[in-house]
Amino acid sequence: MRITQSTKDTDLNDILELQKQNLKDALSPEEAMREGFITVPHTFEVLAAMNKPFPHTIARDGETLAGYAMAMETSLRNAIPVLVPMFEQIDACIVDGKPLSEVNYFVMGQVCIAKGYRGQGLFAKMYDDLCQRLSIQYDYIATEIAADNLRSQKAHAKYGFETLSRYEADGVVWLVVGKWLSGL
Repeated sequence: MRITQSTKDTDLNDILELQKQNLKDALSPEEAMREGFITVPHTFEVLAAMNKPFPHTIARDGETLAGYAMAMETSLRNAIPVLVPMFEQIDACIVDGKPLSEVNYFVMGQVCIAKGYRGQGLFAKMYDDLCQRLSIQYDYIATEIAADNLRSQKAHAKYGFETLSRYEADGVVWLVVGKWLSGL
């Protein structure tokens, strides 16, 4: 298993394919509850724009994409309209006595592991790569998790994320979670 960064269009296309397979709407309710899911589909253009400031972390088993972890710079907050409420919520969260809008943070854009590769520690390995690369430039990482995505909640908690807030948007309850990057 090789942990690396997305550098080619084929990497981005593989991410989009894995994303499509794991969208909540592509799974049965039972599978989504058991395996976890992702919520927001990306276009190639948005994925490429997110990849420019810092490449997505990918896990490859030979040529097979086993997983990905992507970051989203705050300057891209309007690139995906459905994520605007997330950025507003994150900015308002208080950490160590100050709003996150005053902290140098990036957003975890999405993490996904292919079915045959789950439970092998890829989540932590990909997060380690992404956070270590970005801790040079950023102090904090934040993201949101659908409240009914218990597998994702458990994985993020195990990695040290703490719940900062809970809100509802478009009928979905979200948890905003975050973590300081110091000490990586």
